Amino acid sequence: MGKNIHICGICNQTKDDGIFLYQLYICDECERQIISTSPKDENYQFYVEKLRAINQSFYTI
Repeated sequence: MGKNIHICGICNQTKDDGIFLYQLYICDECERQIISTSPKDENYQFYVEKLRAINQSFYTI
């Protein structure tokens, strides 16, 4: 059985393994990076902004 291919909303790359958070597809690699990122990490704000966009689009639908 073939896998579905989606574009990750975090890294914008085409991936076949991941999750949907509301309407945003997040690949496994980005999911792991988000989970392991500390608030002190330089990428933390990047992930916050990407995830904040989900929240905003969810309430405007």
